Parts: sequence; C-alpha cells; structure tokens
Amino acid sequence: MNELATSEPPQGGAAESEPVIVARGLRREFGSEVALVELDLAIPPGLIFGFIGPSGSGKTTAVRLLAGIDVPTAGSASVLGHRTAEFDGRLRSRIGYMPQSSVQFPNLSVQTNMSFVASLYGLPLRRRETIAKVLKQTDLYDHRSKAVRNLSGGMKRRLALSAALVHDPEVLFLDEPTAGIDPVLRRTLWDHFEHLRDQGRTLFITTQYVNEAMYCDRVGVLAGGRLIAEGPPGELRRQALGGDVLELITAADLDGTSVARLCEVEGVSDVRRVSGRAHHLIVDAATRRLEDVRDCCVANSVEIESLREVQPPFDDVFATLMRQHDGSDDEAVAG
Repeated sequence: MNELATSEPPQGGAAESEPVIVARGLRREFGSEVALVELDLAIPPGLIFGFIGPSGSGKTTAVRLLAGIDVPTAGSASVLGHRTAEFDGRLRSRIGYMPQSSVQFPNLSVQTNMSFVASLYGLPLRRRETIAKVLKQTDLYDHRSKAVRNLSGGMKRRLALSAALVHDPEVLFLDEPTAGIDPVLRRTLWDHFEHLRDQGRTLFITTQYVNEAMYCDRVGVLAGGRLIAEGPPGELRRQALGGDVLELITAADLDGTSVARLCEVEGVSDVRRVSGRAHHLIVDAATRRLEDVRDCCVANSVEIESLREVQPPFDDVFATLMRQHDGSDDEAVAG
C-alpha cells in the first residue's frame, strides 16, 4: 500500500502555540441520561490524539460534538479557532470526519461515492485526478468500479477514510477507523495516520483497541462519559503503575528478607511478584535505579538471571486506570 502522500500542510491554520481542538465543560445529555460529562481538552496542532474507552463510554458522542455534527447540552467546543456552533462551509472544508457507521451508498461504485463526497466539499468537476490519487493511497484504485456492497469490511473502512481525506483537510476526526479489520491492515492504517501527522495534520482518533494508544502522541481515557486521564502514553503508564517498572528474575525464589531489602533501595516504591522467580519493582526512574537494584542483590547474595526495564502492555495500564477511577458519583451514561 502506498503512503498517504498529500500536499504541503495548508497555510492559515491555527498558530503553532494555540490548540487546534478545544473543549470547555462539554456536556451532552439524552433525556435523563448523560453521555458526556464536562469534557475539557486542549489539543495542540500536528499530533495524533487517541481517545480510548469501552463501548458506551461516550467516545462517539465526543467526536460528534467536536466535529460540529451534534450540539452540546452545555459547554463549548472550537476547532481551528472557531466555535463549532459557528461552523460554515469554508471551515468544514478544512475538517475531515470519518464516522463509525457507514454512510456510503451500497449500490453505487467506489468512484461514484467518492465523487459525491468531493462535490459536497466543493471540489471542482475536474476532480477525477484528485480522487484517483486518494484511492491509490488507500489501495482502492483497482476497485474503483466495484459497487460498495461488494467490498470487504476492511475495504469499506478504507473507503470511509478516503472520503475523509479527499478534500485534503487540516484536522481529521476518525471514529473507530480500525474497527473490524485485521491486525496487519490496522498497523498499515496507523502508518498512514503517522504520515499525515508528520505532514502537520492533527488527528483525533477513537478506538477500543487499547494498545493502539501507543501509536498516539497523547491519549485521553474515557469512562462513564468522564475523562479520567490524559497525557502522553508514557506518562499514563507511570500514573497507572506508580512509576517505571524493572523486571527482576532471580535464580532462586526471593525470601521475605530479600524483598524487604529491595524495598529499602532509594527510589523503589514497591516490589510485586509477577510469577515464580519474577518480580516487578516500581521505581522513580528505571535507568537511574538499575545499578542500585543490582548492587542490592549482590550485597544480599541474590543471584540475578535477568534485570531490565519493561513496559507493561497498555491493556494493563488501561485496566489499572479504570480500577483507580472512582465511579461512585458517575451519572447514568447513554451508549
């Protein structure tokens, strides 16, 4: 699959020092149920922001509000310096939106669907070259004459992405873009997203695949309609686990005295048995404490088989953040 090569980043966007996407006290209610509770965000330009959370946590609601598709019950949102309530055709042409559900015409061809979307964004009649370029980038050009109903699920997702890219937007809102497609294609799409980011685009991506957070520059974790954590993936890992993690595997089981000695090492906040002779040490800085832990083991006649820094999968981080979240005051949440 070719790279998503696009033109140079559009000029006249938000200043580098200003956030491109802003939410202030954003709230959405559906009758007596609350789908989103006072969301506050400020996303700088030129990065990938990942929004992760379980089904029904409010991710799609947030995307629709930020993209100006839906209207908040309270609070405000702005994109590229303009409030969503004031979006006009010119501003919408600078924003791409990929919905979670298909909005394609199943009986029409890929080419015709793309031409229809391009016309909505005001692209001139001589747009076949532009459409061909995008379809080649998403590996759909050879399927341009097929009816959408005859495409695979992954191809339909790529068509939805093509439609979001056809007008060369500065900001992209992608709602579950990798849902229902195989892991290899998911990784390929993330390569595309990173390429767009490197060209200066700003991407807001929702996902239920928690480990995709590691492909993002910043991550927001949503639970019960509330933003419970936000920051770079590494910071969220440290927040969830209490610091960096060293994995210590010893030749023999550690006794209580040895564990106590390790807990006394400066910068070590916890020692947790993982399995058998493997322990995880929570430390303030992995590179700084490696030798301290090694010296402690030598001093206490503990034979080391392996000592290294590890990064637990983001599934573990997410699960820990969810457990840490106090849901006792959560309001009822719509799906």
